[in-house]
Amino acid sequence: MSREPSVVQSDPGPAPTSCDGREDGNTTRDSAGGNDPGEGERNGMRSAGAAPDTTRELTIPGDATVFVVDDDPALLKLISKLIESTGRAVETYRSAQEFLNGYRSGRSGCLVLDVRMPGMSGLALQERLAADEIPLPVLIVTGFGDVPVAVQAMRQGAFDFIEKPFSGQMLLDRIEAAMLEDQRRRRSLASRDTVRKRRATLTPREKQVMDLVVQGNPNKLIGTSLGLSPKTVEVHRAKVMKKMEAGSLAELVRMALLIGRDATANPDARSDRESEFS
Repeated sequence: MSREPSVVQSDPGPAPTSCDGREDGNTTRDSAGGNDPGEGERNGMRSAGAAPDTTRELTIPGDATVFVVDDDPALLKLISKLIESTGRAVETYRSAQEFLNGYRSGRSGCLVLDVRMPGMSGLALQERLAADEIPLPVLIVTGFGDVPVAVQAMRQGAFDFIEKPFSGQMLLDRIEAAMLEDQRRRRSLASRDTVRKRRATLTPREKQVMDLVVQGNPNKLIGTSLGLSPKTVEVHRAKVMKKMEAGSLAELVRMALLIGRDATANPDARSDRESEFS
């Protein structure tokens, strides 16, 4: 699609500052710990729920990188300079295939992606990342009025989208939110892996008991379903709680939800902007 370097309207200038004039750091509290209780939800950064230590500070590591994919070299250069002005690492790619060839799975950051490019489109690249289970948050860049494409991208799991023309500060704000989301996803994935490892230590019978417990079944009904006495069920239940390191039934339920949830497609972890066009 046609592009003009002027789509980024503001000069990079100094590193962005917060609304009270202080320079932004690399550490941001989520909605549970910030000054504004609603700020995290408005930025699409609500807690993932069952992950341990969700109230811990989210810190963007120094090696986190902003990956930018666009076939316009002038625009790539402009965006690259803008991001570098904040001290963030940035890598640019002229095509979706070039990005796939250069990206190493596991690298943290976010992806700023143009949707309309020769060869593999931005939406096709997004689908490829989802198929390869790469949880990198995707910030879609669309042309003015290209809302249907943006909505499709959001439904495919994009973190957010931004329309051309856009201001430099708007882009930086969205990038910062996406990089924080990347850290939340990584924490959630690590927590899910921990819960799965704990569940793997359960015996087949204990797994059966756990599944029935988290469904809300009382010991007597579980015993009837499995051909066990209520006392035996209670013994299995106690072992489940100990091996899963669950301090309460509610915590056990949250763990079960965590390992049954696709964290990379959590609607609470994405922007609410899709609802504007539903």
